Amino acid sequence: MTHVQKGLAEFIGTFWLVFGGCGSAVIAAAFPEVGIGLLGVSLAFGLTVLTMAYAIGHISGCHLNPAVTLGLWAGGRFEARDIPLYIFAQVAGGIVAALLLYYVVSGNAAYDLAVDGLAANGFGEASPGGYDVVSAFTMEILLTGIFLWIIMGSTDGRAPAGFAPLAIGLGLTLIHLISIPVTNTSVNPARSTGPALVESGLALEQLWLFWLAPVIGALAGGWLYRTIGADLVARPNIDGD
Repeated sequence: MTHVQKGLAEFIGTFWLVFGGCGSAVIAAAFPEVGIGLLGVSLAFGLTVLTMAYAIGHISGCHLNPAVTLGLWAGGRFEARDIPLYIFAQVAGGIVAALLLYYVVSGNAAYDLAVDGLAANGFGEASPGGYDVVSAFTMEILLTGIFLWIIMGSTDGRAPAGFAPLAIGLGLTLIHLISIPVTNTSVNPARSTGPALVESGLALEQLWLFWLAPVIGALAGGWLYRTIGADLVARPNIDGD
């Protein structure tokens, strides 16, 4: 695949993740009569990744996330020279999705950006459950690291073939079920950037955490899987065979 094809695939895939995931959250929040709740929003994020993994996995690898791209590089699965292209495409896709989502929901007079927001991530007063910066930082590092572990493990050549999109999509669903009350769930700087730019204010001020923590977690997760995986391959079994 050419660089243009890969970049466009990452743009479209990340657009779908932000529009589909954040869209479900915004509509549920702004229009409670058709609300889908915590489980519905969690499933929406997981389904965006699952569907795009089948749609563009063979084109770009379906990263949809700057932290995933960096984590796969740390895990020895991705070339450093392609990192800028992927991150640019992912962030652009997230921003365009947030802008289009805002345009759509603004067509209803009941929607108020200042009140209903655009599913931005946050901590402290911006946390859905009132969790502080330490809790948010810890959660984002831990869950992004686990997410990389799931990605690298399910796409390992030794794993059962054909099931990686299911494992990754369901893994992201579980991550959202755990952490929406804490940070509204990021584990993805591109997902966080689009809504924060549209909402501005506090969401934009707190955006640094949703770049720093996921990147730290992803780098740690990718490196750890690479290290443990390599040891498992090289180490003989207990019988010495």
